[in-house]
Amino acid sequence: MRHFIGLLVGIVVAAALLFGGGWASRESLRGSVGDIDPVRDPRMLIALGIMAVVGLFLGVVIAGRISPIAAFVPSMVLLAWTVVYAIDVSRATSLAPVGAGLQKEIAEAGQGMLALLSSGVYGLVGIALFVPVLMPSRWAGPHREYDEEYEEQPEYY
Repeated sequence: MRHFIGLLVGIVVAAALLFGGGWASRESLRGSVGDIDPVRDPRMLIALGIMAVVGLFLGVVIAGRISPIAAFVPSMVLLAWTVVYAIDVSRATSLAPVGAGLQKEIAEAGQGMLALLSSGVYGLVGIALFVPVLMPSRWAGPHREYDEEYEEQPEYY
């Protein structure tokens, strides 16, 4: 059950990293290029908040006692996309949701994903998420005291 919950958490973290991080990076880039004050622009404040939440998700998955599958799923997504980018740039960029037929925020998130992918941020975060998977103590369940579960047997002579 612990690993199933870890799988669900991993899917949520991967979506938050890709869509939330992509959109937030695109908005922060727009703000820095346009010299926009984050206090006066609510979209900039939302982008900063999303970055904080994505960072919180990453911290919980990397350092928490959740199943290592919660870190494995987003790490494989990010590392696989980085490897595809290193092998074939046009195929990797075609995987991002950019285009005129999409909703504006999703297209902006796709452009942010491409920026994070081409700058190597996804490779870096993918490796950081993969390291906890290699630790054997993360795969073991919580330590249980077996002494409390067994009742003492009366001694017979």
